[in-house]
Amino acid sequence: MLPVVVPLAAAMFVALLWHLHRRDRLSAPRAIVSFLLCVYAAGVVANTVFPIFWDMPGGAEPWTAYLDVVPLVGYELSDAVTNVLVFVPLGMLVSLCVDSTSWWRVLAVAATLSLAIELAQLFTARVLGGGHIADVNDLIFNVAGAALGLGLISLLSRVPGAALLISRFRWR
Repeated sequence: MLPVVVPLAAAMFVALLWHLHRRDRLSAPRAIVSFLLCVYAAGVVANTVFPIFWDMPGGAEPWTAYLDVVPLVGYELSDAVTNVLVFVPLGMLVSLCVDSTSWWRVLAVAATLSLAIELAQLFTARVLGGGHIADVNDLIFNVAGAALGLGLISLLSRVPGAALLISRFRWR
């Protein structure tokens, strides 16, 4: 997985730095946010899309065997908590990258990323022998985690000392 994830994260990091530089917004704190976002994204991809088993024999199951679209039925509490906790940093990091009043943008990014992960899991499970199942519950709890992260950064932004520090890391 590292030969795939590390170059993608590095390319994403360079693109984010170029984006900030082009808008004359590049600074050390914003570069740190870019770096953390790339490391976070690489970790999420590494843990949600991989493993892929190239030598796995083709199965006779229909593609729906790798898909769970019924919300909250048979879903483990530990899975829900894990999915919430994994997306809390995304809500915090994305809120630093977009306008702080755009909560819907943060949640749209989280929903889009989570949907992309679930679709990648479905594809890799069916076509490449991946080890995950696409689950609508993961999507729901991932977005809830991002909302929690956004809420945490919003609350911290109201604390005078933290607000000054957070403003140095914001991209706007």
